[in-house]
Amino acid sequence: MGDAVETCPQALSVPLAFPAPLADYASFAQKTRGRLYAEGESATRTPFQRDRDRVIHAVAFRRLKHKTQVFVFHEGDYYRTRLTHSLEAAQISRSLARTFKLDEDLAECIALAHDLGHPPFGHTGEDVLQECMAPYGGFDHNAHTIRLLTKLERRHAAFQGLNLTWETLEGVVKHSEDLIGAAPSTYPTAIQEYVRDHDLGLSERASLESQVAAISDDIAYNNHDVDDGLRAGIFSINEARDLPLIGEALHSVEREWPDAPESILIAEAVSVLIGRMVDDVVTETRSRIAAVAPKSVADVRASPYNLVAFSERLDTDLSVLRRFLQENMYRHYKVNRARSQAKRIIRSLFNQFHEEPETMPSHWRREIDRDLGVGDGAETGDMQAHRRARVVCDYIAGMTDRYAFLEHERLFSGGPVL
Repeated sequence: MGDAVETCPQALSVPLAFPAPLADYASFAQKTRGRLYAEGESATRTPFQRDRDRVIHAVAFRRLKHKTQVFVFHEGDYYRTRLTHSLEAAQISRSLARTFKLDEDLAECIALAHDLGHPPFGHTGEDVLQECMAPYGGFDHNAHTIRLLTKLERRHAAFQGLNLTWETLEGVVKHSEDLIGAAPSTYPTAIQEYVRDHDLGLSERASLESQVAAISDDIAYNNHDVDDGLRAGIFSINEARDLPLIGEALHSVEREWPDAPESILIAEAVSVLIGRMVDDVVTETRSRIAAVAPKSVADVRASPYNLVAFSERLDTDLSVLRRFLQENMYRHYKVNRARSQAKRIIRSLFNQFHEEPETMPSHWRREIDRDLGVGDGAETGDMQAHRRARVVCDYIAGMTDRYAFLEHERLFSGGPVL
């Protein structure tokens, strides 16, 4: 596998309309470090545009429409899902990338892909899978995103995964800053396995496009969680008025539109707050870029700190808002009830399939048999248990919320099982 690594920029057979002009410190598509498996390039799209399109066409991307952000799908069609969150984050990423003269397609692609690895029921599902997988290498949604992009998505005859460019995979894997500079032995299992064959430079900082996608994720989820929480009645507009950031936005809107209905006040305030957070990022980032003065993307990766960031004041206010959401929304009894149900469903499914893999759909059972090398006696019992657990985990992590509900009902309701 290692022989297929592409270490030099690939020559493009057809001149393309690359975005221009970009800043010197941007990631240039025509200078990509290439793909793990060499391919002929597209005549109509840059490598990063092609990556974005492959993400959008991925099965895992479609499934995000029925995966929890905060509210489970049956609680209402209005609330955000992982798909709508990813689209909102991608829109902000593209706007910021354009402002800083970065590659918009790369920033958008990273934002669209960043949550592909989330299991059903959001962070609750992740917590349960982490517990279940603790003896077998663990589970982490960021690492599972890489596993999906490089192995589990199977749409091509020549290779597993989507064979994305080095820059896209680097941006996705560095979405979690905890990995940057960490010891390789502490990486999640899926990332350890991949970087053995394709070094993603985890000792270095991410590109500015990746940093833009990460902060756009923060802007998107904090604002839409406020929006969804207010509209769901989890907390009141009076409570929000006393908070930093959203309270200031509400007061500003109410001064301008004193007779507007509450639904309009909320929408306008969220729009104001998104704008304020974006403006803050632009001001702070320009200041940091001026201080570091990077002349290339290599200089960005060598920077002692991230260049795309909130100001200290906004970051402090945002911490207060996050604590409020943690206590009053994410731990609200209605959300806790949904979390409790989700925990039981995921744990039951994992135990069922791990103990009786023959009850999994046929193609997933064949995955276990293939990975275990059935009949060759080549693996120890521990190795087989690890491989079986990983396939079970892959199956469950790929489920939507509603599919997990259906599988649980089939297996444990006492009704028809087909």
